[in-house]
Amino acid sequence: MHAMVWAIVAAVLILLELTTTTLVFVMLGIGAAAAALAAGAGGNVVVQFAAFGAVSVATLVFARPTAMKRLHGGPEHRQGIDTLIGREALVVEKVDGHDGRVRISGEIWSARAYDGHTEYEVGDRVDVAQIEGATALVL
Repeated sequence: MHAMVWAIVAAVLILLELTTTTLVFVMLGIGAAAAALAAGAGGNVVVQFAAFGAVSVATLVFARPTAMKRLHGGPEHRQGIDTLIGREALVVEKVDGHDGRVRISGEIWSARAYDGHTEYEVGDRVDVAQIEGATALVL
């Protein structure tokens, strides 16, 4: 086949990918581009199809999973009380393994020590490790 035919096939496959976003057609398009390069270098039809197959399979097996993670894996978006975990809090009433109060993002929360033993005095800065119901477990 002629290199221009492979180039057109590659372009069509890559454009077709815009309708699916599955990253399958783009990988096949990359394989067709490799076949176009093989044809341009003077390779016979067998070499061209071998290049198409090998590059298509390689990109589908190795590149696609990584690309899919980057494309669809995005950063985790925490919501609700999960946004408080990891935040700094100010102790406003002594915190121990049983009770206490902290200010987190301007709100007063009941709190207790995460390990159940440590005590934090008024004015100490602590980190929110976990939320259990309406109680912040702090470190």
